[in-house]
Amino acid sequence: MGESLQKELPFKLFYKIGDASKIVGVEPYVLRFWEKEFPFLKPKKTKGGQRLFTKKEIELLLQIKKMLYEEKYTIEGVRKKLNKIYQSTDDINDIRKDTLEKVKIKLREILEILS
Repeated sequence: MGESLQKELPFKLFYKIGDASKIVGVEPYVLRFWEKEFPFLKPKKTKGGQRLFTKKEIELLLQIKKMLYEEKYTIEGVRKKLNKIYQSTDDINDIRKDTLEKVKIKLREILEILS
Protein backbone atom coordinates (compact mmCIF):
# COMPACT_ATOMS: atom_id res chain seq x y z
CA MET A 1 0.00 0.00 0.00
CA GLY A 2 2.77 2.47 0.92
CA GLU A 3 4.72 2.43 -2.36
CA SER A 4 1.69 2.50 -4.65
CA LEU A 5 0.20 5.29 -2.55
CA GLN A 6 3.33 7.40 -3.03
CA LYS A 7 2.99 7.08 -6.81
CA GLU A 8 -0.73 7.94 -6.80
CA LEU A 9 -0.70 10.89 -4.40
CA PRO A 10 0.46 14.30 -5.52
CA PHE A 11 2.94 15.65 -3.00
CA LYS A 12 1.17 17.85 -0.49
CA LEU A 13 1.64 18.40 3.20
CA PHE A 14 -2.12 18.37 3.72
CA TYR A 15 -5.09 17.16 1.72
CA LYS A 16 -8.50 18.82 2.01
CA ILE A 17 -11.47 16.58 2.68
CA GLY A 18 -12.52 16.64 -0.99
CA ASP A 19 -9.08 15.43 -2.08
CA ALA A 20 -9.01 12.80 0.68
CA SER A 21 -12.48 11.66 -0.34
CA LYS A 22 -11.41 11.14 -3.97
CA ILE A 23 -8.22 9.29 -2.99
CA VAL A 24 -9.98 6.97 -0.54
CA GLY A 25 -13.01 6.51 -2.77
CA VAL A 26 -15.75 7.46 -0.32
CA GLU A 27 -17.93 10.54 0.08
CA PRO A 28 -16.78 13.35 2.42
CA TYR A 29 -19.63 12.64 4.85
CA VAL A 30 -18.18 9.12 5.32
CA LEU A 31 -14.82 10.61 6.33
CA ARG A 32 -16.58 12.92 8.81
CA PHE A 33 -18.49 9.92 10.19
CA TRP A 34 -15.29 7.89 10.56
CA GLU A 35 -13.68 10.81 12.37
CA LYS A 36 -16.47 10.62 14.98
CA GLU A 37 -16.30 6.83 15.24
CA PHE A 38 -12.52 6.41 15.44
CA PRO A 39 -10.87 8.57 18.14
CA PHE A 40 -7.39 7.91 16.73
CA LEU A 41 -8.38 9.67 13.47
CA LYS A 42 -7.74 13.35 14.20
CA PRO A 43 -7.23 15.50 11.12
CA LYS A 44 -6.07 19.04 11.75
CA LYS A 45 -8.63 21.77 11.22
CA THR A 46 -8.14 25.30 9.95
CA LYS A 47 -9.58 28.27 11.83
CA GLY A 48 -12.59 27.97 9.51
CA GLY A 49 -13.06 24.31 10.51
CA GLN A 50 -11.82 22.80 7.24
CA ARG A 51 -10.29 19.38 7.76
CA LEU A 52 -6.72 18.80 6.58
CA PHE A 53 -5.45 15.23 6.29
CA THR A 54 -1.79 14.21 6.22
CA LYS A 55 -0.46 11.40 4.02
CA LYS A 56 -0.30 9.20 7.11
CA GLU A 57 -3.98 9.89 7.82
CA ILE A 58 -4.86 9.09 4.19
CA GLU A 59 -3.10 5.75 4.64
CA LEU A 60 -5.11 5.20 7.84
CA LEU A 61 -8.34 6.02 5.96
CA LEU A 62 -7.43 3.47 3.28
CA GLN A 63 -6.74 0.91 5.99
CA ILE A 64 -10.12 1.62 7.62
CA LYS A 65 -11.88 1.32 4.26
CA LYS A 66 -10.16 -2.00 3.54
CA MET A 67 -11.08 -3.38 6.95
CA LEU A 68 -14.71 -2.30 6.63
CA TYR A 69 -15.42 -3.04 2.98
CA GLU A 70 -13.08 -5.91 2.07
CA GLU A 71 -12.34 -7.67 5.35
CA LYS A 72 -15.92 -7.11 6.60
CA TYR A 73 -14.99 -5.77 10.04
CA THR A 74 -17.69 -3.92 11.95
CA ILE A 75 -17.12 -0.32 13.06
CA GLU A 76 -16.56 -1.66 16.58
CA GLY A 77 -14.13 -4.29 15.29
CA VAL A 78 -12.05 -1.69 13.46
CA ARG A 79 -12.14 0.58 16.51
CA LYS A 80 -10.92 -2.19 18.83
CA LYS A 81 -8.18 -3.43 16.51
CA LEU A 82 -6.78 -0.01 15.60
CA ASN A 83 -7.24 1.45 19.10
CA LYS A 84 -4.75 -1.15 20.38
CA ILE A 85 -2.20 -0.05 17.78
CA TYR A 86 -2.71 3.68 18.26
CA GLN A 87 -2.98 3.46 22.06
CA SER A 88 0.49 1.91 22.27
CA THR A 89 1.77 4.60 19.88
CA ASP A 90 0.24 7.31 22.11
CA ASP A 91 1.90 5.75 25.17
CA ILE A 92 5.29 5.80 23.43
CA ASN A 93 4.75 9.42 22.36
CA ASP A 94 3.86 10.39 25.96
CA ILE A 95 7.11 8.82 27.17
CA ARG A 96 9.06 10.68 24.47
CA LYS A 97 7.40 13.99 25.36
CA ASP A 98 8.19 13.44 29.05
CA THR A 99 11.82 12.63 28.25
CA LEU A 100 12.12 15.64 25.96
CA GLU A 101 10.71 17.91 28.69
CA LYS A 102 13.29 16.58 31.16
CA VAL A 103 16.08 17.23 28.65
CA LYS A 104 14.84 20.81 28.13
CA ILE A 105 14.88 21.43 31.88
CA LYS A 106 18.44 20.10 32.20
CA LEU A 107 19.60 22.19 29.22
CA ARG A 108 18.13 25.33 30.81
CA GLU A 109 19.96 24.50 34.03
CA ILE A 110 23.20 24.13 32.09
CA LEU A 111 22.60 27.44 30.30
CA GLU A 112 22.05 29.18 33.65
CA ILE A 113 25.31 27.74 34.98
CA LEU A 114 27.20 28.89 31.87
CA SER A 115 25.73 32.40 31.94
